Amino acid sequence: MATVVDLFTYPVKGCAGTPLDSTHLTPAGLAHDRSFMVVSTDGVYRTQRRDPRLALVRPTISADGVRLTLASAERGSGDGGDGVRGGDDELHLDVTTSAPRRDVDLFGATFQGIDQGEEAAAWLSDFLGVPSRLVRVPPEHDRKTDGLTPGTSGYADSSAVHLLSRASLTQLHARMAERGAPPLAMDRFRPNIVIDSRPGERHGEDWAAAPHAEDRIRRMTIGAADLGYTKLAVRCAVTLVDQEAGARGGPEPLRTLAGYRRAAGGGVVFGAKFSVMRPGKLSVGDEVAVEEWGDAEA
Repeated sequence: MATVVDLFTYPVKGCAGTPLDSTHLTPAGLAHDRSFMVVSTDGVYRTQRRDPRLALVRPTISADGVRLTLASAERGSGDGGDGVRGGDDELHLDVTTSAPRRDVDLFGATFQGIDQGEEAAAWLSDFLGVPSRLVRVPPEHDRKTDGLTPGTSGYADSSAVHLLSRASLTQLHARMAERGAPPLAMDRFRPNIVIDSRPGERHGEDWAAAPHAEDRIRRMTIGAADLGYTKLAVRCAVTLVDQEAGARGGPEPLRTLAGYRRAAGGGVVFGAKFSVMRPGKLSVGDEVAVEEWGDAEA
């Protein structure tokens, strides 16, 4: 048996995640996940691959999605009591969905975004050191994602949900230790759902104790929601960014992963992506019930 041990949503693509005790899984992923994106003045998405300081932006969003706060992990929290801008440390925004749409580029694909105004642009430009804007997914956003189980998502790289097991990370750490490398935090991989064996059940046919068991899941139920496998998660240079420092670290984990986690179709893989087949509430502690298994692609 396996359970959910961590839930994370990333309201602003590329920025820090928000840990959750419970949330609603929508057709596009965890509530508000990647519903905002930082872009250049030309509308091209920003990513930690080029702008690692994005990791130091700590977004929080109200449950109804109408209030967004951007806080600097580097500077600390400010006093936003006037409801606008808390010094240089914190920005409070009333989210708009009625402003004009603009074209935005995500991996070469064109989508629409709703610009969130000059205050957000100024705060992010100052913090990142490059001219930037903040956009929101429009309500009419109708993106189709690929993979074994097609679905939809906001501004995520691809599928709506990224799932990773603690067993997979434990094996990676063991292999890194053989090279003399220290362990890395789970946040290097930016998962939405982290699963582990139910406490006291690490014996017998405990599938969740096997590294990369998530690769073989084809359909599962968690809480009130159903998810369908789309593809393996191909890892990139974002995994090299120290999420606490907002800067590139060393060659790990890609150096070690490249030695044993290369997919047949190319790329270094770690974790799996899923589409939402049935929305519903998710909570830490929910049981993960696998309805269908398949063969691993790596």
